Amino acid sequence: MTAGERTPLLEARGVVKSFGRVRALRGANFTVFPGEVVALVGDNGAGKSTLVKTLAGVHSPDEGQLLVDGEPVDFNSPVDARAHGIEVVYQDLALAAELPPAANLYLGRELMRRGLLGKLGFIDDKAMKRAGDRSFHDLGVRIQDTNAAVAAMSGGQRQGVAVARAVMWADRVVFMDEPTAALGVVQTRNVLDLILRVRERGIAVVLISHNMPEVLEVADRVEVLRLGRRVARFERGNVTMEEIVGAMTGAIEHKENHA
Repeated sequence: MTAGERTPLLEARGVVKSFGRVRALRGANFTVFPGEVVALVGDNGAGKSTLVKTLAGVHSPDEGQLLVDGEPVDFNSPVDARAHGIEVVYQDLALAAELPPAANLYLGRELMRRGLLGKLGFIDDKAMKRAGDRSFHDLGVRIQDTNAAVAAMSGGQRQGVAVARAVMWADRVVFMDEPTAALGVVQTRNVLDLILRVRERGIAVVLISHNMPEVLEVADRVEVLRLGRRVARFERGNVTMEEIVGAMTGAIEHKENHA
């Protein structure tokens, strides 16, 4: 079944977004299908961050339409996007550095103790730790000491905590913004393997990255933004790094309906 015959899990159609006189998105389109890794690439200023934030409910589009499972939706806040099973791992990870991993997984969604203690506001730390340890194990995230504060962990471990948190709450799409930036070779390998494990759980992954070798390794499809529009779509195995870079820079022109 080709992409044209499937219903996208999440889609943007003709999205326009301006900030004052700056038009960040100029009729941008985007699609992600169930159980795939799709890379969203583009040069600085292409509109990637604005598009991701629009799909995640941070920004409301000035024009255009968002769809989930083919049905139009309005995201007025990130809470609305999360209610549709959409989570984002931003580049800064947004972790509480002084808290342990499990507390970060449940940040803002804490489990309360049963009975009167829960009604009085007591948090069930043991239940959160059990669930957190299980989540880390299932995803293959290696945490040496799950009682330690996140601040004491390596960059790769912190990235693993952030991804595990997103996967715990997402049932449709996880966006990952430059997940291997500033990581070493071994940590980068672990994160790329983690992306593939997330896909194996049936959750679509949108990878925002400037690292073309990583994109070509893990992405099933590549969507290219340039100057606020999607200018190309490539299937894995049918594209070279030179073609992607050419589409990003405008050196290679692609019509939307032929991409």
